[in-house]
Amino acid sequence: MEEIVDSFFNADIAAAALPLVLSGLGNTILLSLMVVPLGFCAGLLLAVMAQSKHFAVRWPLMAWVDFFRAFPPLVLLVLLFAGLPFMGLELGGFACVAVAFMLNNSAYYGEILRAGIDSVPHGQIEAARSTGLSATQAMIHVVLPQAIRNVMPDLLSNTLEVVKLTSLGSVVAVPELLFRAREAQSVSFNATPVVMAAVIYFLILWPLVRLLSRLENRALAGRT
Repeated sequence: MEEIVDSFFNADIAAAALPLVLSGLGNTILLSLMVVPLGFCAGLLLAVMAQSKHFAVRWPLMAWVDFFRAFPPLVLLVLLFAGLPFMGLELGGFACVAVAFMLNNSAYYGEILRAGIDSVPHGQIEAARSTGLSATQAMIHVVLPQAIRNVMPDLLSNTLEVVKLTSLGSVVAVPELLFRAREAQSVSFNATPVVMAAVIYFLILWPLVRLLSRLENRALAGRT
């Protein structure tokens, strides 16, 4: 038992590693604030474009979404980080994470939002158009608010996954939370800093998990 405590819950090492680990937390928050809006906005654009009736628009969009949903985000991240320099383009770790996660998560956000848009009765769109609203105005003021509300639990669940995915930034030397924790581990030869990172992730995400549960329960109650 003492060996477990010393290896994973060493108070002295935790105190020494805390400033370094917290510096990584700031970058994790920055990555999340960058990646989530990019993925959501790109996904919203995909969802709106998917409403097109034109074959030349819908099929390329379907192929785009299917490809990036199936392509592993870690492989995509490494491909951008290690492959683009051969083309004379170096984006840096933060930019590679932003682009890779935007491409990956926009596909998921897009499918969620498309389902939300499809859940809005078409009669409401016709009613909005009959009041003089254009198709764009009807989409913005009538359809999207209802669509987002209908799929809010799924959007929040995907956002949780996106925040957790930011830990992959450590693979391309982005100094986020896990990267800093592993740095501290390599110096202390102890797993306590990684345990600290896990606890911090839990404390950040647990309130969102509880909110997600409340939204899901409310949605189930509304169907009964």
